[in-house]
Amino acid sequence: MPRRAPLRWMTPTVRSRCFDGFLVLFVGAVQIGSYVANLGGGWHGLRIVGLVIQAAAILTLLLRRRSPVLVLVVAVAGDIVTHAMLHKIDLESVQTLAAIYACGRYRPVRTGWIAAAATLAAEGATALVWHAPDVISGVIVLPLTLALGQYVRLRGEMSTRRREEAAAAAVRQERRRIARELHDVVAHHISVMSVLVGAARTTMAIDPQKAADALLTTEQTAREALAEMRQLLALLRTDGEDPEPAAGARAEHISELVAAARSAGLPTELTVQGQARELPASVDLAVYRVVQEALTNARKHTAGARAWVRLRYEMAAVDLEIIDDGGTGPADSGVSGGYGLGGMAERVALCGGRVQTGPRPEGGFRVHARIPVPVDLQPAIGPAN
Repeated sequence: MPRRAPLRWMTPTVRSRCFDGFLVLFVGAVQIGSYVANLGGGWHGLRIVGLVIQAAAILTLLLRRRSPVLVLVVAVAGDIVTHAMLHKIDLESVQTLAAIYACGRYRPVRTGWIAAAATLAAEGATALVWHAPDVISGVIVLPLTLALGQYVRLRGEMSTRRREEAAAAAVRQERRRIARELHDVVAHHISVMSVLVGAARTTMAIDPQKAADALLTTEQTAREALAEMRQLLALLRTDGEDPEPAAGARAEHISELVAAARSAGLPTELTVQGQARELPASVDLAVYRVVQEALTNARKHTAGARAWVRLRYEMAAVDLEIIDDGGTGPADSGVSGGYGLGGMAERVALCGGRVQTGPRPEGGFRVHARIPVPVDLQPAIGPAN
């Protein structure tokens, strides 16, 4: 069966007003019914006035959310009028209990307890003056009703706070994801273009063809950066929780990263082991970005270095290692530091994996990442090269 459309008109405000209306009808039936049932001496003018006052007091329950203290004052006055007309006072009248609950639900703790104490004092004094015997039950029931209202209010506040904290955490997580994507796209492509443009400038006079090739590669790199930026901006306009990686940002395109690193002056070798297979979108993108960031760092922070990339497909994980030999000294290309390694660790951690980074004893730097993959996710796509 097709699902029924939601009742859009049934907003929280409408639901609250409907509940208050039913509450007034219920309390009116109980209170007025009790008032009429206790008219032992028949009707006369004062008792009719008392009935009208009782009905008007019950109608004030419609204001219990906005003015619960006022509603409580009217309810206590109604109890006193009932006693004056019938010589009977009931400290646990439904109207009074509803007003006390509203004070606990919609007013601060201190205000609620002051209101409860004043209610007990007023109705207790009336009971003593008119020699009403039953005052103990109200001393117990009224504070319990107030405490119930305060408990419901506290639970609602905690629920609202949890929702707000969850929303804030989601915003922070999304901001970190965007920052990682921007860093990976901008840092890598601009670094490559900077190196290529510098090479073209220095070789333009002595080897125009080599300079032209470098400029062509720069143009292609700029187009790739623009394409990835456009896709990232498009993802920001959607509500998808598990976005697909860019067309070129996949594990199967790591060879292109290696080729780009070679063109930018970083001799790099790639080794793929195991049976290549389709990976989850998040893992696929993480593998690509880890290699991209590691090669970008090796190219920026060392001069004359060589790098090795090893990608191994295991039964239930993908193991990735990128190392460089440290080269001949620090490179002079851009600003060092930044958020690359931290973003890399966050990206892999979101996939359930771990990253180890640090200098090698024999020189250079090592990045090792291991990301779990469900065994029965996808069939193999072919042997590794």
